Amino acid sequence: MSHTAPSLPAAPAGPPRSRWIALAVLSAATLMTILDGSIVTVAMPAIQRDLGFSPTGLSWTVNAYLIAFGGLLLLAGRLGDLIGRKTMFLAGNAVFTAASLLAGAATGPGLLIAARFLQGVGSAMAAAVVLGILVTLFPGARERAKAIGIFSFTGAAGASIGQVLGGVLTDALSWHWIFFVNLPIGLATIALAIWTLPGERGAGLAAGADVIGAVLVTSGLMLGIYTVVKIEQYGWLAAHTLGLGALSLALLAGFVIRQATARTPLMPLRVFRSRNVSGANLVQILTLSAMFAFQILVALYMQKVLGYGALDTGLAMLPAAVAIGAVSLFVSARLNTRFGERPVLLAGLALLLGAMGWLTRVPVNADYVTDLLPVMLLIAGGGLVLPALTTLGMSGAKADDAGLASGLFNTTQQVGMAVGVAVLSTLAASHTEQLLAAGQSQAAALTGGYQVAFAIAAALLVAAFIVALLVLRQPRPDTAARDTARLSPAA
Repeated sequence: MSHTAPSLPAAPAGPPRSRWIALAVLSAATLMTILDGSIVTVAMPAIQRDLGFSPTGLSWTVNAYLIAFGGLLLLAGRLGDLIGRKTMFLAGNAVFTAASLLAGAATGPGLLIAARFLQGVGSAMAAAVVLGILVTLFPGARERAKAIGIFSFTGAAGASIGQVLGGVLTDALSWHWIFFVNLPIGLATIALAIWTLPGERGAGLAAGADVIGAVLVTSGLMLGIYTVVKIEQYGWLAAHTLGLGALSLALLAGFVIRQATARTPLMPLRVFRSRNVSGANLVQILTLSAMFAFQILVALYMQKVLGYGALDTGLAMLPAAVAIGAVSLFVSARLNTRFGERPVLLAGLALLLGAMGWLTRVPVNADYVTDLLPVMLLIAGGGLVLPALTTLGMSGAKADDAGLASGLFNTTQQVGMAVGVAVLSTLAASHTEQLLAAGQSQAAALTGGYQVAFAIAAALLVAAFIVALLVLRQPRPDTAARDTARLSPAA
């Protein structure tokens, strides 16, 4: 069904000040989501000791959250289009806040895992519609670029803050408070969201209440993410991995067929007709898969090869967090406005490729200033990539598909990170074992394994650069205005 847009952008919803408060609300909710993915990792030893988790069972405090979050993003995004994005955002934050209370009060492994799954459900409901809301609040190109830069800064800083905050709360109070701290934030977010977020009427469930499609995509994504996070335990060619992977692909293939034939599809395939929507999501998968090499493997290299402690590693990684945050917050919006998102994205990918290329030559006895600090500075390219990708990924969405496009964009983030975890960590471990078998020292073998992973990450970034160069198109100003109008609640 075609959608006719007015020739001029609709007026922003609400007074200017309330829109920036709304951005703060959206950023706070997103920060909670990102924090909850990393804050638990620091507290896991204390949780295991208090609740009697087995080593295998303990991993489910992370996996349960990731599976629910990644598996439900696409469904939640589409439901936001149907029942209203504000309604979905509020409901998601309510579920997340209640689940945080349940997690903090958990007295056994089963209850905590169930609460973590519910936290993932709430996070998916809220996170899936955030970008759809954001682009309705900021219709002008300049202010939208600034808003997306601030929003991206929140995402870039979240993981680092989570690990630090988790350690502080666990040491000063107890692990229970890594969950209880969400209660005042969640309640404040809900209250402010009711006041500041634009109200809107969704298209109605009749416009896309595809129950069969919902079951297929949710089960397929959850099973796929479960399979990926367990690859390191079972291996790539194990019957467990191959069987579940094939079933996941079959479910997702069935979902695509269903969407092509259903009268009211859950995910209208027309969204993929936009080169920018399809291309930006593919670039994001490739980029975030590569960035796992920096986020995790560099930290492991510092600790296992160079002998850094946890605090030393955090301080060594701090320049990267500062660089990404500063570029996201102060530079990306100006560059996007002046040069356009596509050139800025390509420049950011080139910087990230330089960082991964530098890491392929890290020695066993590295000097931080000459061998690692340049990487921490080049990684600032991430502060250019994420805001530009966000804008390009949403640029082709129409009013009825904004929540879907937002959910899709968040889903590919999770897929990219999960694939990065599985592929790069497995390849690094495999090459390390080969070098150990060949008689190399532990430090040399680990370094060789990490170098292979960094090289694969560089190849993924080359692929991302090629896709961005050949597929993505810079939206013309008049096209951007029409897209803004389409996304406006008044359209």
